[in-house]
Amino acid sequence: MNTQEILSKLPYSKPFLFVDELLQIDENGSTGTYTFDKDLDFYKGHFKDAPVTPGVILTETMAQIGLVCLGIYLSENANTELKAHVMLTSTAMDFMKPVFPGEKVTVTAEKVYFRFKKLNCNVVMKNEAGETVCKGNISGMVTTKMND
Repeated sequence: MNTQEILSKLPYSKPFLFVDELLQIDENGSTGTYTFDKDLDFYKGHFKDAPVTPGVILTETMAQIGLVCLGIYLSENANTELKAHVMLTSTAMDFMKPVFPGEKVTVTAEKVYFRFKKLNCNVVMKNEAGETVCKGNISGMVTTKMND
């Protein structure tokens, strides 16, 4: 399965799709990018007159690139008759730097384990200067249903 096929299987659409490009994916992890459009609605109120990307959106971006894309890849390679859905179950994040409107970030995820339908990954988000914006650990459950 290639990166474009994985992106086509993501269960999101704009304005809640936080993956522009999936650069790399294999059984051990994934790397992708996203640029935060300055016109995204949440910037209007977070923070007034000094917009910053909310931590929950940074976490969601890391989950989409580092957990959902990887979960789809791992599940599709394991069983082609089932359609995978990845649901975020837990996060532990440390935030070091703000992300401003218009910034591009790169997320890298490293699989810790994938067993009993539970995927756990360490994730790191970096800005274009290569500085760590946030990092942590995310987990999710991979559920499956029969293809339509």
